[in-house]
Amino acid sequence: MFISLVSMPSFAQLTKEQEKERKEMSKMTKSELNAKASKVARKEAKRLKKEGWLVSPGGLPIDKQLDRSYNLQYEIDKNMMPKYIMAEGMSIGETYDAAKLQASEIAKQNLAGQIQTEVTALIKTTLANNELGQEQAASITEIVTASTNLISQSLGRTIPVVELYRVKPNKNKEVLVRLAYDTDTAMKVTKNIIKEELEKKGEDLHEQLDKIMGIK
Repeated sequence: MFISLVSMPSFAQLTKEQEKERKEMSKMTKSELNAKASKVARKEAKRLKKEGWLVSPGGLPIDKQLDRSYNLQYEIDKNMMPKYIMAEGMSIGETYDAAKLQASEIAKQNLAGQIQTEVTALIKTTLANNELGQEQAASITEIVTASTNLISQSLGRTIPVVELYRVKPNKNKEVLVRLAYDTDTAMKVTKNIIKEELEKKGEDLHEQLDKIMGIK
């Protein structure tokens, strides 16, 4: 049912950049265990605990998870743009695993929605700058709008930042997850999807895509 049009690298095929990023994330997690959470994170964690939210076994304390989320959310790249896209998902299920799986899928759909919004804005800007024709813009926008599931399924491994749960009165589990995903990788994945879908329609807008996405 889930078909990925983009081959994402496995652990054995990670690029040097991805490998470096994973090592940095690992170091961050270790340092978080010893660092004191920010005042904002401690205040938010206190509110969440009052609402009944708990940490899954083996997970970082709520305030540390929130700190990590805030740090990633405000990290910028060399172009002074957000380095990561952040998205949340929440779901209720009879078991923790079922609820977590569904919450993660919802979060990935939210990631895909944000990517769509960003690409649509780039198309409008390129069109406004007369670097793209009206008909070309319409073709690309149509594909972007219809590709939520394709983008979501093609994202590969996301970075889990927050994972909390609480038990409902009927004993069902409600799970909240927050995911992060590298913005540059997201745009490359989306560009590949758009390109393949355009080729299926017999359209070659390679140069136009380069202009819109700012990547080759």
